[in-house]
Amino acid sequence: MVNMTGILIGYARCSTDKQDIATQHAALVSVGVDPSRIYTDHGLSGTNRLRPGLDQALAAVRSGDTLVVAKLDRLARSVPDARDIADALARRGVKLNLGGTIYDPADPLGKVFFNILATFAEFEVDLIRQRTREGMALARARGKLRGKKPKLSDRQQVELCRMYDSGDYAISDLAELFTVSRPTVYRTLARKQMSVSGGAPASYGRKPAGRPGAARLGREAQPFQHEAARVEDFTVKARKADDAIQTEGARLGRRLIESK
Repeated sequence: MVNMTGILIGYARCSTDKQDIATQHAALVSVGVDPSRIYTDHGLSGTNRLRPGLDQALAAVRSGDTLVVAKLDRLARSVPDARDIADALARRGVKLNLGGTIYDPADPLGKVFFNILATFAEFEVDLIRQRTREGMALARARGKLRGKKPKLSDRQQVELCRMYDSGDYAISDLAELFTVSRPTVYRTLARKQMSVSGGAPASYGRKPAGRPGAARLGREAQPFQHEAARVEDFTVKARKADDAIQTEGARLGRRLIESK
């Protein structure tokens, strides 16, 4: 463990609410950060500078303190942001610890490794964006990207339309019975009406002629499912490559410090 003076302030971030931040938390504690001094951001991308946890961590450090992050990509996902944060800390007399290695802005080799790590962090997020755009474009071209999922299931929508067609229920009654808003009831009725062939008014409970069956829909969805799996596989591989690069960079940085 690197000897450090002053107070250690930790920062951890995960891009989605489903990701676990425990690994980063453990890494920070292992280098001496008090758990009560670890600031976190959940569900926020590293490309977004407006992060409450990061702002709190930067505000907590004082001259002589050290800001600790498990990896550089947890701090920033672009080269300009990483440099801006590191330079601002250096001007305030605050050290930056990257996975146990102190970043020294005055060391030419240290600056090179810092820029390499920042470049790969930005490269990874650019790849993820590109693959996401490609997947969404493919889904949109095949008619698979249809926006927000309806609040009611297919069976509930059919039953709502049947009840409305009976004439015994008003819009407000249906909204209360299905626990939805009145606009949702109107949208459900309109959606069912437009699903009828040609868009002509018809009974909402009637199955439209020529409507594709479940087997056909499943076959049409297979290419998109394969593409989504390919994108997910690529993202996992990119993250593993980034982890390896970050680890190797930290190892080389420690060797440079020990060799001085």
